[in-house]
Amino acid sequence: MPLIASIAKYPYLAARKRQSEKRMRRVKNIVFDFGGVLIDWNPVYLYRGVFDTEEEMHYFLSHICRYDWNLKQDAGRSIAVATRELQEQHPEYAEEIGYYYGRWEEMLGGTIEENVRHVEPLKAKYKLYGLTNWSAETLPLAMQRYHFFTMLDGIVVSGIEKIVKPDPALYRILLERYDLKAEESLFIDDNAANIETALQLGFQAVHFTPDLDLEAYLKNQKIL
Repeated sequence: MPLIASIAKYPYLAARKRQSEKRMRRVKNIVFDFGGVLIDWNPVYLYRGVFDTEEEMHYFLSHICRYDWNLKQDAGRSIAVATRELQEQHPEYAEEIGYYYGRWEEMLGGTIEENVRHVEPLKAKYKLYGLTNWSAETLPLAMQRYHFFTMLDGIVVSGIEKIVKPDPALYRILLERYDLKAEESLFIDDNAANIETALQLGFQAVHFTPDLDLEAYLKNQKIL
């Protein structure tokens, strides 16, 4: 079912656009963001079945279980603490708040297959890594479900490091831990701020948006 909400009204649904158009330099490593690039994760998939109307659902996701609340779990706050504190602040939504992590797997819409199908052919030519803003408590659930994780040479997870993108420190952990050079690494993310940091650090980067054909782009850049 397509989203019918206005992006202007509900900005957490928007994909901000930032694209590097110049020809890629020699690439040795591909670094993937997960959510929005390889995995289709969206709380709408759960809460559309919880609330009676789209308006109620979007109010809840905009004002109660907000993006900035979720980001603190990506930065290492425990799910139990986050849930309890929010339920205390909004007791009228205690049950719905509990669903956020109690039924978290229902937010997984599957893989973004038009991108995931390129992981294996890219693996034959490059080292592959993940750099993700994700709770350390929920990422293992996705890793058990999706096979592409087995093809990655390493992953840096914000919830483990307690640092979230676009903080440059998280990118530097990736570079240092796996002995990578930024200029030899292509970073793919759906968030413009994350791409901006990558470019500032010397990464090659592509901003993945719904209107970008990643396969065509990578072929044009002689990556695939």
